[in-house]
Amino acid sequence: MKAMVFEEVGKPMVVKDFPEPQCPPDGAIVRVEGSGICRSDWHIWQGDWVWIGLKTKLPCVLGHEFAGVIEEVGKDVKTVKKGMRVVVPLAQGCGTCNDCRTGHANLCMSSGMTGYARYGVLHHADFNYAPLPDKIDFVEAASLGCRYVTAYHGILDQGQVRADETVVVYGCGGVGLSAIQIATAVGARVIAVDLDDRKLELAKKVGAAEVINGKTTDPVKATLDLTRGGADVSVDALGIAVTCRNAVSSLRKRGRHIQIGLTSQLEKGEVALPVDQIVFKEIQFVGSLAIQSFRYPSMLSMVERGQLQPRKLITETLPLEKAFGVIEQMSKFENVGMSVINQF
Repeated sequence: MKAMVFEEVGKPMVVKDFPEPQCPPDGAIVRVEGSGICRSDWHIWQGDWVWIGLKTKLPCVLGHEFAGVIEEVGKDVKTVKKGMRVVVPLAQGCGTCNDCRTGHANLCMSSGMTGYARYGVLHHADFNYAPLPDKIDFVEAASLGCRYVTAYHGILDQGQVRADETVVVYGCGGVGLSAIQIATAVGARVIAVDLDDRKLELAKKVGAAEVINGKTTDPVKATLDLTRGGADVSVDALGIAVTCRNAVSSLRKRGRHIQIGLTSQLEKGEVALPVDQIVFKEIQFVGSLAIQSFRYPSMLSMVERGQLQPRKLITETLPLEKAFGVIEQMSKFENVGMSVINQF
C-alpha cells in the first residue's frame, strides 16, 4: 500500500510502498478515507517524549486521526462488521487492564496508529470502535481524531466547564481552537491567546469572545483585567513553559487549570510553576489525555445536531504526498487551523 513512512528522526518522511497491516484476531482493518495531520506526530518526528518512555520503532507509519470503512474483521470480532463507517479512537485500549476496566481506557493506549496510509488498524475492535453517523463525512470525522476529542475530554470531563464561566485558552492551534469551540458551545465566555493574528482571527470565528496577541500585550494582565480578577478555567493547549505559567497565572482564586499541551526538547517535560500562588489561591492543576471510546457517541451527536462544528477548524484538504510539508511547517508554528488528508 502507499504510505508516508517515518524512517529517521528529523529526516523527511517519504511516500512509498509499505506492507499492508495484518488484521489481528480481535481487530479490524480500516480503509482510511480521511486522516488529520496532528502536531503530536511532529513531536514524534522530532524525537520528543523519550523522557516519558516513548520510543518509536523505525521504520513505521504515523498518523492517529483517521476515519474510514471497515475492510476486514478478525475471527474473534463479534460486533464490528465489514462495511461499517467508523472513527478510529486515538486511545485504543486493550479492554482488560485496570485502566480500561475502570473507565479510563484513554490512559491505556496499548496500540500504535497508522493513519498516514491507505489502510489502518483498529485494535481490540469490539472494545474500541466508534460508529460514524451517516451525516458526518470522513474529512470532518478525521478532524475529530486527536485534537478535537482531546479538547472535548479536557473541557467537559476533566475541566467540568460550565455555562457561567470564563475560560482562557493559551495557544490557538488545533487543540486550542477545538477547546474554544467546545467551551463556547456549552455557554462559557472564551478568551483566546496566541502570537499570530491569523490564528486569533480563526479563534474569533469559532467562538472566542475576546482575543489577545501575546506579542503586543501582556496576556496575563489583559486576562485579569477582562475578567476582573482572573478566569475560572485556563487551558494550556501548546505545552511550552511560558504558556503553562501564564495560563496558571491568569486564574482567579479557586480556578482550574487544564494541561493538554505536551512539552518538546526545550522543556523535556519539566516546567517551573508558581507553586505558592497555586497554594494561596487553591488552584487545581489537572492533566488531560485523549478520550475514551465510549465518549464518542455523545460528541458525535453534538456534531450531528450542529452544536459542535469541527468542520470550521479545517483550513485545507490535501493528498498524502503533500502531508509531510504540513508537518515541516509545524517547526515554525506556521500552520493555521487543521489539515486533513483526503486523497490516498
